[in-house]
Amino acid sequence: MLAAAAQETGLLATLETSLTSCTPTTDSRLAHISASSCRMLLLTLLFLEVVGLRRTWDLRRYTGDALGLLAGRERAYGYFHTERFLAEVAGSNGAEKLTNTLAQWTTRLWQPADIGTDKGARFYIDGHRKPVYTDTLIPRGLVGRLSTILGCRALVLLHDAHGHPLLATTYRGDQHLTLGLPAIVKRYEQEAGFGAVQQIIVDREGMAAEFLANLRGKGRVVTSVLRADQYAGLDSFTDIGNFVPLRISKEGKILREVAPASIGLALPDRSPMVGRRMAGYASTPITYYSQTHSHCDNSLNRRCSRTG
Repeated sequence: MLAAAAQETGLLATLETSLTSCTPTTDSRLAHISASSCRMLLLTLLFLEVVGLRRTWDLRRYTGDALGLLAGRERAYGYFHTERFLAEVAGSNGAEKLTNTLAQWTTRLWQPADIGTDKGARFYIDGHRKPVYTDTLIPRGLVGRLSTILGCRALVLLHDAHGHPLLATTYRGDQHLTLGLPAIVKRYEQEAGFGAVQQIIVDREGMAAEFLANLRGKGRVVTSVLRADQYAGLDSFTDIGNFVPLRISKEGKILREVAPASIGLALPDRSPMVGRRMAGYASTPITYYSQTHSHCDNSLNRRCSRTG
């Protein structure tokens, strides 16, 4: 079924076409690999997790038959063959080719044909840092899952409103999301069409006034999260709309409410306050609820805001 899905969605053909556009050196095995061998290696990499393997290193101890059957072989490729294949693809600019190709494939698979003209489509962009354990000195960053600063790679992911992954890119481990976000948007729009990403949702790492002002200047609307120390209370906002329930208990009591609003953020070396639309879908502090909300947890004192 998995192999059929890879065929039906065009994933396998897309990857194979992308690899043919790589530029290997004449002495590289990739320049002389047959189409059937290339396909079997791709299937091996695609189905690693199906047989409980998380990375090619785990192939050293794999002795099962399932992976080989999924790849169309009697026995699965070992660690040496798959790792050498990946190294040759990387050395032939394959990472860039495959990244662009996957953006095209995910757009065809998940997005409507009019994505370039649908200004209401929302996109979620998130950043992660994945630790890299090596004896080589590499850039370090805060790995949130471990709450530790380690040598790592920064991963930026772009999803649609339904949570479908559309594009993933990697950078130095010390790169901030405010640099990775414009880069991934630009790259995705090269494949999906200019102006496809108009409404962006990003976590609090993207809550920087100058960064938001630059995105707004390009006509984008950004939803982010305010820290509790970035506003004093409900009086910090203007143009507050009607509150609607966000979370309701089993007993039917409203736990959290949200409402659209406007707020001003200070820009460095510019006017002290720059008014900008912050149509927030936010948790309101308990002190602003009526008596029926007195059971709410005051620790949920964060407000999510949108600029535009």
